[in-house]
Amino acid sequence: MASDFDKLFGDDWRPQDPEPEGSLGGRMGGEGNPLTPDSFEGSPENGFSSETENRTPRSLNEKEIKVVNVYVHQEQGSPAQHFVLLRDNKGRRVPIWVGQFEAWAIMMALEGEAPDRPMTHDLIKLALERLDVKIERITIDDLWNDTFYAKINVVRADGSTLDIDARPSDAIAVAVRAHAPIYMAEAVLEATVRPD
Repeated sequence: MASDFDKLFGDDWRPQDPEPEGSLGGRMGGEGNPLTPDSFEGSPENGFSSETENRTPRSLNEKEIKVVNVYVHQEQGSPAQHFVLLRDNKGRRVPIWVGQFEAWAIMMALEGEAPDRPMTHDLIKLALERLDVKIERITIDDLWNDTFYAKINVVRADGSTLDIDARPSDAIAVAVRAHAPIYMAEAVLEATVRPD
């Protein structure tokens, strides 16, 4: 798994490293300076925030992807598992395993079905629209221990943007409803792509 991590992010990548080396008083590791849980507290004096939305962005080399469909996989004697199949314009396919309810929510949106009453993802979209916030895009930007991470990028009425941390299943369900584009970091694509 460590070699997979190195392939994704390179040897010099460190989590939540928003400032140049040495700006945190040498607490970013190195000999005699081990990382501790206290190093990552969300206080201004140590330069970190506990909220992932507040991390300094890194270059992702993002590629637009499309939702192909939602599928069910079941092996004999095992419960059914659901996944969303994503594909980029080069035909590279990435499955993301999702929960049953999220799979159903994504499938309903893909098929254009509207529930009698708003479901959670419909409610999120409606609330943002009524607050004059536009869902600009979602980005699946990270993969760690076989878990995908995503952000929903929104634009406020004043033009400012905000990235909201989300599970990819929820982000996809919201994006499909809002007709917002979905992007994936190239490194995540390369690490998870399935051949045709």
